[in-house]
Amino acid sequence: MSSELGVFVERDGQPAVRLERPFPVPAGRVWQALTEPAELAAWFPSPTVAMEQTVGGRIEFAGDPYADDGFGTVLEFDPPHRLGYTWGGDELLFELGPRGEGCLLALTDVLEERDAAARNAAGWDVCLGELEKLLTGGAPTGPHGEAAGDWRARYDAYVAAGMPSGAPVPEGGDPG
Repeated sequence: MSSELGVFVERDGQPAVRLERPFPVPAGRVWQALTEPAELAAWFPSPTVAMEQTVGGRIEFAGDPYADDGFGTVLEFDPPHRLGYTWGGDELLFELGPRGEGCLLALTDVLEERDAAARNAAGWDVCLGELEKLLTGGAPTGPHGEAAGDWRARYDAYVAAGMPSGAPVPEGGDPG
């Protein structure tokens, strides 16, 4: 998992966290991991995701032990460059661009609550670590698996870096 921390930003006047990760695979391969249910199960917080792959389409989430099952709306769908959708009260935007022989993934989580920044950034760090395993031939166990990254250490690093914090941490203390 990358040791580089994400950053707190504003997007259209809303609080957000942004994380970037380079991957040594083409954007099309990362796009597959962002959109195919079997691939999402390996790294996304909700292991069951069903998406109508079109702007305005419905996306359903289930199985996250730290969040209620729910649905969202696809806001952007431009393969293999931009994917955006609502997730709970947040909006997620995934942007892919070239980087060397591979690509760069930028994930922006537009937050419903400013004080969720450190918590969510730490969770996405763990998720992106699992995505990296998936894309580089490792053995992802999902972000809630025992072999996933250390959410608490990442959270503490974000808090120490001054990222807004204070949102409730789910029972068990590791929503990653």
